[in-house]
Amino acid sequence: MQQVQDDLLAALTAALEALSPGSGGKARFETPKVSSHGDWAVTAAMQLAKPLGRNPRELGEQLRQSLLDSEAGKRWLSAIEVAGPGFLNLRLKPQAKQQVVHEVLINNDKYGDQPPHGQKLLVEFVSANPTGPLHVGHGRQAALGDAICNLFHSQGWSVHREFYYNDAGVQIQTLAVSTQCRAKGIKPGDTDWPENAYNGEYIADIAQDFLACKTVVADDRQVTAHGDANDLDNIREFAVAYLRHEQDLDLQAFQVSFDQYYLESSLYADGKVENAVASLQASGHTYEQDGALWLRSTDFGDDKDRVMRKSDGSYTYFVPDVAYHLAKWQRGFSKVINIQGTDHHGTIARVRAGVQAASKQQGLNIPVGYPDYLLHTMVRVMRGGEEVKISKRAGSYVTLRDLIDWTSKDAVRFFLLSRKADTEYVFDVDLARAKNNENPVYYVQYAHARICSVLGKLSSTAAQDPSVLAQDVLPLLKRADLSTLDSAPAQALMMLLSRYPQVLAQACADLAPHDVTFYLRELAACYHSYYDAERILVDDEAMRNARAALIFATAQVLKNGLNMLGVHAPDVM
Repeated sequence: MQQVQDDLLAALTAALEALSPGSGGKARFETPKVSSHGDWAVTAAMQLAKPLGRNPRELGEQLRQSLLDSEAGKRWLSAIEVAGPGFLNLRLKPQAKQQVVHEVLINNDKYGDQPPHGQKLLVEFVSANPTGPLHVGHGRQAALGDAICNLFHSQGWSVHREFYYNDAGVQIQTLAVSTQCRAKGIKPGDTDWPENAYNGEYIADIAQDFLACKTVVADDRQVTAHGDANDLDNIREFAVAYLRHEQDLDLQAFQVSFDQYYLESSLYADGKVENAVASLQASGHTYEQDGALWLRSTDFGDDKDRVMRKSDGSYTYFVPDVAYHLAKWQRGFSKVINIQGTDHHGTIARVRAGVQAASKQQGLNIPVGYPDYLLHTMVRVMRGGEEVKISKRAGSYVTLRDLIDWTSKDAVRFFLLSRKADTEYVFDVDLARAKNNENPVYYVQYAHARICSVLGKLSSTAAQDPSVLAQDVLPLLKRADLSTLDSAPAQALMMLLSRYPQVLAQACADLAPHDVTFYLRELAACYHSYYDAERILVDDEAMRNARAALIFATAQVLKNGLNMLGVHAPDVM
């Protein structure tokens, strides 16, 4: 229906320009909240009424007549009604709605995508320090980050996925000491066990493999253990590599991959931290007080100034963050999104302040508000009606691997994306395992499988997946006469299919992949209603092919949307 929308939008723009030169930019169509009010709504008459000093309903009547008299209106519109204070409710002809079926059949898995525009985006997500297994919060980040990358890619961006982690510092030292204690036979509860040590069983596994002199291989490193429990440096290197490997396995099970793993230590080794500090000092936005170096971040809207370098000479954690984001800009990423937990809220203002101060000094012209942040809340897990708070392996939290093992990769992804990122979420393991319509991912996947079952009966092969069916069914469906798709259930389904590109564009703009989950549930429900209302495999060949073309298009959009979320579209369930 893109051509329909383009034609009518051009007619509306011309009508608005005729009313008030320069007002064509207000031309847009909205989806009515109540479907019985029409297919599209226009609110421009109410926006122009006050500036023009005219009654909005009178303007609405004038716009109505202009649209009906236009070539596009005559071709695509069946009626326009003026409602309330000046709303225009447009009703499309059936043949206008039928255009979407052809568009989906032609574009297939690219339906909804926009052409590349050359702009580069970096999304940093998960970024878990290698001190333990990935927890469910990391899982929510992984699902959000991957879906957002997919959304931006669909809108023409060149997307770079990045995992940033601290491979030094206090937490890594705690990991090394914890592993060393286990290697020496000291365990949690013993008098010699350090108070802040990590208590999970995974520490014992690391120590056992270290003593066995094993070699671990992660995406970004390989380390062989010496087996000497007194060699803390080797223990540290081995433990970090071991947990990086474990995280790799978790991410592989979740089918999330990264283009680059970026080490915090490299910022120091490459001189980026020192260069950033020098720029901040040269900017005039720093000062010395109580033996510490401070950033006057209040100059950039922060609620108070922040310590950069403590009196002991060490840098606070936001300083390498500033250096890291300067490097992102210098690497050519005009847009950067960081996906982090809500506990990082306090770092946003100081990082942006540091980036702005250094940018001005270096003449980088980094825009205010760089980088963007998407903050998410943690996840509570329910199982058997009770909250699950710990994992034996992790010692203090439920791991991502636990959720995948208890349910499935598809269920975990869909569930973790089914609410706004900043909304508290309760993951119900029992619901995620249920094979009924109460389980949202099962409901959507079942709609796809149900269509595959019907389409399989049209195919000369035994294939079920529409991507395979295309070999012998798609050419037939592309030639189908769609004029028989004029019933209310068919038109409702086609209007919903036509919304998919807009859903992707808006979900991308709002960093809201949950909108895609809502859309898919609505589309599945609409399909089930259509299936119950009209038999697909009727004797009339023309009608059968038209209806098959419609459900084929529906299966394709369901599959596209599920793929956008990293969820499989099964052909059989």
